[in-house]
Amino acid sequence: MRLQPNGPIVLLAMGLCLSPVAGRSEPNQAGTPHNENEKVATDAASPRVVDLPLAGGGTQRALYAEAPHARAIVVMLPGGAGEVGIDESGDAHGKNFVVRTRALWNARGYSVLIPDAIDDTKMRGIRSSPRYAAIVSDLVAYARRQTSGPIFLLGTSQGSIAAMNGAASLREDQIAGVVLTESVSRQSRSHETVFDAHPELVNVPALVVANRDDACKVAPPQDAPKIAAAMTHSPQVNVIYVSGGVLRSNDCGSLSPHGYNGIEQFVVDSIVAWMNERH
Repeated sequence: MRLQPNGPIVLLAMGLCLSPVAGRSEPNQAGTPHNENEKVATDAASPRVVDLPLAGGGTQRALYAEAPHARAIVVMLPGGAGEVGIDESGDAHGKNFVVRTRALWNARGYSVLIPDAIDDTKMRGIRSSPRYAAIVSDLVAYARRQTSGPIFLLGTSQGSIAAMNGAASLREDQIAGVVLTESVSRQSRSHETVFDAHPELVNVPALVVANRDDACKVAPPQDAPKIAAAMTHSPQVNVIYVSGGVLRSNDCGSLSPHGYNGIEQFVVDSIVAWMNERH
């Protein structure tokens, strides 16, 4: 369905009927050594904890889980307050979708880079800011030092605001695409949505994933086409609808349909099928 002349094309997959078709590409090996200014917080090869220095002071802690013979890296931006509890050993106790599925991504040939909250600061309300766009750019730069292959941004819930903001500030030679899952599109206590993150500046392929059973009031699935239409300079925007999930938290919590609880593998496979076609 074409949304507008010269605009993005949105493809819809209803319920669980999507049949991902894996693309073919040669694996990309991990690349150059760490920047000498980056403090490595653990000697373990995988997962790897890094503390990236920030231009304005402080550090950004992130967890890098490398896939064997990785074909690409996904910079994954968690939702909620952004706190996923990455410790020195590489453990992350957060239940956010991007944290608890990292082994699934690795099994499909995708390394993942997951940032924690900055200096224990809650991230609500700052993800659409220029400062946070710069932090996403730094995360992508770190990912680039690990591989010569494609790099994708992926955000979930509040993290989709950060992913949109990052994609709006980066260019097609820096990232291969952006994935927005259960995006916050209505005003919440963070007082920002994906529409505040300059979707009109995104110029890379984009995927919007929406769960028809998501009951979170600030991320309604019916807003998915509106989010897609806002990315007017993206060469292609696809929308995937999924269904299902088990509610074990509040409607906007990680262990709910909003967080793909119980349908993680299907969602990961669907996103991977889309990414495989981008490289």
